[in-house]
Amino acid sequence: MFIDSHCHLDRLKLDPYEGDVSKAVEIAFANGVSGILSVCIDLEHFQSVLDMTRFDNVWASVGVHPLDLDGQAPTVETLKQLSDHPKVVAIGETGLDYYYIKDRKQQQQEWFAVQLTAAAEQQLPIIVHTRDAREDTLSLIASHGSRESAGVMHCFTESWDMAKKAIDMNFYISFSGIVTFKNADELREVARKVPLDRILVETDSPYLAPVPFRGKSNEPKYVPEVGKFIADLKGVSVETLAEHTTNNFFTLFNKAAQ
Repeated sequence: MFIDSHCHLDRLKLDPYEGDVSKAVEIAFANGVSGILSVCIDLEHFQSVLDMTRFDNVWASVGVHPLDLDGQAPTVETLKQLSDHPKVVAIGETGLDYYYIKDRKQQQQEWFAVQLTAAAEQQLPIIVHTRDAREDTLSLIASHGSRESAGVMHCFTESWDMAKKAIDMNFYISFSGIVTFKNADELREVARKVPLDRILVETDSPYLAPVPFRGKSNEPKYVPEVGKFIADLKGVSVETLAEHTTNNFFTLFNKAAQ
């Protein structure tokens, strides 16, 4: 059984389920998924993310994505208040993305620092999105983050050098369906190198469906496909990878185990 360590349940394409998200969750749990972390990307829609936690073994995060810069600004106090909910187990998705937005770097950095500070004060892990911002991402984590509460580099697509530096800062590395894509040879090499005790799997659904479902809307039910692919890459059994990634999830998101 695998845990989908990062998806957006409130944004799934629900046409196949007649608009009923409970059916998508039920199908996932019937297809080798034992838990789901539904991730927040802006404060305006936090309640819809939190609503997903009405299902057993579904948890939530609270945060503001680096591409969502026109909504409500995060504050340490707001994030601390919202993350007091028993099923909110992380701060994020936050981070830096210089690929899509190049002219608001300072705002991204300021909002990332706020969320790192809130996570450190709450002793909750941070969920980090990073693209074309390796040095600034690591620098802000070092200056504002907490080694004790740690975090995850989600939907990782960067270099082994960055992965290793993040691991040295007590971070986990999470892989999505991108690792199955034809042109992802460098990323597959990173996945081979990440130690079993530092690896997570995710869908990032409704985006980035793994092969052989690429091009379709992604769902948590596909996270075992990512897990099976990585198990083969690393030369371990599917059961071994599932056990390690599940243990890693509850070690990192330890509030979910309470």
